[in-house]
Amino acid sequence: MAEKQGYRHFMLKEIYEQKQAIQETLLGRLDRDTYSVSFEHFNFEEKYLKNINRIFLVACGTAYHACLIGKFLLEDHLKIPCEVDIGSEFRYRNPPIDRDTLLIAISQSGETADTLAALREAKKKGAKTAAICNVLGSTITREVDGVVYTHAGPEIGVASTKAFTSQLTALYLITLNMGILRESIDLAEAKNFTKELARIPLMVKNILDKEIKNIKEISHKYSKKTDFLYLGRNINYPIALEGALKLKEISYIHAEGYPAGEMKHGPIALIDEDLPVVVIANKSAVYEKILSNIEEVKARDGKVIAIATEGDQKIKELADDVIYVPETLDIFTPILNTIPLQLISYYIARNLGCDIDQPRNLAKSVTVE
Repeated sequence: MAEKQGYRHFMLKEIYEQKQAIQETLLGRLDRDTYSVSFEHFNFEEKYLKNINRIFLVACGTAYHACLIGKFLLEDHLKIPCEVDIGSEFRYRNPPIDRDTLLIAISQSGETADTLAALREAKKKGAKTAAICNVLGSTITREVDGVVYTHAGPEIGVASTKAFTSQLTALYLITLNMGILRESIDLAEAKNFTKELARIPLMVKNILDKEIKNIKEISHKYSKKTDFLYLGRNINYPIALEGALKLKEISYIHAEGYPAGEMKHGPIALIDEDLPVVVIANKSAVYEKILSNIEEVKARDGKVIAIATEGDQKIKELADDVIYVPETLDIFTPILNTIPLQLISYYIARNLGCDIDQPRNLAKSVTVE
């Protein structure tokens, strides 16, 4: 209990540590005066970074969801084609790779077997490799050309929480760093990007302070359900996948994450009064589309739990339950939306009496294929 510092589980402690973990990832790297980023171990020549023509992002599990968000960030801000692969799939296909390709491996432990095999395959083909990792001196960090350490601190709970949001933070830093270097991000955009990214830790704290009672009540209300559907659009569709994964991992409840636009291509057949649908519904360019999805769910008697932007009253008219997160730029909403989804999973699992820190059949680091 001393190690848990009064928290019932390591997972809950690590959810609450996310404000600090994100700050540690930003510390000494994000310059609020010059609106720039500097790294200590991301050792690539400027000429190489300017000439990259393709990026591969490779990971497994929760880190794979970070990769999916990285694709949105890197393609949007760097204008470079970016592919995302699950480690175990990458090693068995033959992707086009050359000297102007950068592969970025993401791993909390730095020992994930499939991710390690993927980066070795890329190196054989002449690509440069980088890593986003939490463990100094781990195998992956020793084998890559450059690394961004997340400095999230030890993560004991098997289900990844602070490691994930720290990985996203590292991806934001890489995006800003390379965008400035390649001149695809101008000064005004860099200023706005830097200002909002620096505010994220306080926004995380805001959610934990304001919404915890509401989240506990919602979790209690839906604890006995046997299936969940998670929907998100654009940069938040990977967060729907992550929310579903968290629920599966620690509560053993069947859950599926989907891009909301795909709902009509199959999952809509599942919707009835017994299916809670968690919808990520921030104010954004796709807000009206999300509202349309919610209306479709309600028309079929589904129960909607919405993650929405603070101050949005319209969503209350449509959803059965609403959890609010602070308003920020679209690109930073994935971190904020992650917090309520982690907590919903945690409290449902707790209500069911599950072994939250050590779920059955799972290991913290998968070191065999």
